[in-house]
Amino acid sequence: MSDPAQDALQAVLPLTGKAYIDGEWIDLPGAERLPVINPANGNCIAQVAAGTAADLDRAVAAARGAFAAFSQSPVAARIALLERVHALMAERAEALAQVLVTEMGAAISFARASHVPFALGHVQAAIEVLRDYEFLTMRGTTAIVREPIGVAALITPWNWPLYQITAKVAPALAAGCTVVLKPSELSPLSAIMFAQIVHDAGAPAGVFNLLNGTGSEAGAGMAAHPDVDMISITGSNRAGVLVAQGAAPTVKRVTQELGGKSPNVLMPDADFERVVPLGVMAAFRNVGQSCSAPTRMIVPRSALAQVEAIARRTVEGIIVGDPTEDATTLGPIANAAQHRRVQTMIAVGIEEGARLVCGGLGSPEGLDHGLFVQPTIFSDVSSGMRIAQEEIFGPVLVIIPYDNIDEAVAIANDTDYGLGGHVHGADLDQARSVALRIRTGQVHINSPAWDPHAPFGGYKRSGNGREYGLFGFEEYLEVKAILGFA
Repeated sequence: MSDPAQDALQAVLPLTGKAYIDGEWIDLPGAERLPVINPANGNCIAQVAAGTAADLDRAVAAARGAFAAFSQSPVAARIALLERVHALMAERAEALAQVLVTEMGAAISFARASHVPFALGHVQAAIEVLRDYEFLTMRGTTAIVREPIGVAALITPWNWPLYQITAKVAPALAAGCTVVLKPSELSPLSAIMFAQIVHDAGAPAGVFNLLNGTGSEAGAGMAAHPDVDMISITGSNRAGVLVAQGAAPTVKRVTQELGGKSPNVLMPDADFERVVPLGVMAAFRNVGQSCSAPTRMIVPRSALAQVEAIARRTVEGIIVGDPTEDATTLGPIANAAQHRRVQTMIAVGIEEGARLVCGGLGSPEGLDHGLFVQPTIFSDVSSGMRIAQEEIFGPVLVIIPYDNIDEAVAIANDTDYGLGGHVHGADLDQARSVALRIRTGQVHINSPAWDPHAPFGGYKRSGNGREYGLFGFEEYLEVKAILGFA
């Protein structure tokens, strides 16, 4: 019987020593090889070739050379290209899901239900925006023209590898930009599969280019490159700052989707039996490795014991284990450095005097191999504690009590971040009022369905610019005014 994970891996391995530049897979025989580790067992599953500065120059030159024609291509042609990309992704959805399991430990059920469908959603959203977009509008006799910005360099993270690629590449191509993509070196295999999909979809040579490498080398080179017109990064605050600094001398556009420490405010009238499990699972989605994860549950002090009991019961139903098993809820942390970070921050919470509701240091019982952690909940947390202020990026939830709504809002906003937020309550007017006061780029009221057209991005240190839908599309456009046009 064939192994789906191995079959998917074998399909991508022949391309790991190459870069995709100017419509071709280019061998990089002398390049440094970067290991890709399966976090469930520690095995090295691949080695990808790290592009050099010369390789980056070649990729940027290819994108620059393709820009004049692609930026003027008919909207219908760009829609057709994205429709072919969407169809091929859907056709290869299982292979993409299997590679995500292997390269970053996503549970196969979650990869199938979220990673791949959400990535498809971004491609579909770009198609829908482009289909209806007016690139020229009139204001009296003045024409307002929106034009593709140029060569877009895109840096994507390891935690949602495919999803973040399509969130950037799809609107960039829809806008008429040409692209150089650098995925995370920690989970690059789904990016290689995506590049092959773009190739098979018939993208013109040079329109899409893929170069692997580290952030300190390839990412820094992209930020500083004089022929790159825009750089978009999703990553850590440290990486975002370095990219912005590197881009400053060439005054290129920089968009950043960075860290988060998102609040989940449970109103006094909330149905705790319903919303607490939703909040726990939202915080632990993707093993807590989501920048918008609502990892601060802010609850009425009078309901603290009830919330703790429901949260503990919810965690007892979580299955941590082999990500290839259909029954698994949470797989391993995606890489060793992040695993160390999560364990360190759990220790910090204990040292700070927060009370463990469940979980704690070490691996779950029976999992003494791989990068597994115990789903952990702290209570009696104060807003000033490090575990309430710092992004942990693992399945660690803190419960913070409040005495009145104003205090709840103050706690929600007591952070350097401002990416996401949640409010749960029966009185919709009151929930709306709180949502309007939370200083974040996106707020969810009562756990709504995901909307790929809803703009996503941060206030404060969570970044600049927006992604998804119309707002994400327009990040890839320049605005030109032509007076006397009419």
